[in-house]
Amino acid sequence: MLSKQEKAKIVKEFGKNEHDTGSDAVQIAILTERIKQLTAHLKVSKKDASARRGLMILVGQRRSLLRHLAEKDRDAYVELLVKLGIRK
Repeated sequence: MLSKQEKAKIVKEFGKNEHDTGSDAVQIAILTERIKQLTAHLKVSKKDASARRGLMILVGQRRSLLRHLAEKDRDAYVELLVKLGIRK
């Protein structure tokens, strides 16, 4: 899980202000950080099926939000992908 400090840092970097936790960019950035943490955990604990299932759920949520952002604002979508280093 993300600590309060990590989450606040992400919100400050990707949000419009420090209280903007609901925008697409912030939600995608938070999900991306959680996905990175779970991926690192699964490299060590290969047989943790519940963590793998949780990872797949998070990836699905992020994909849905990315699709929504791409339809809503293509420029913000591309900029976010570059910032997060998700896709090439």
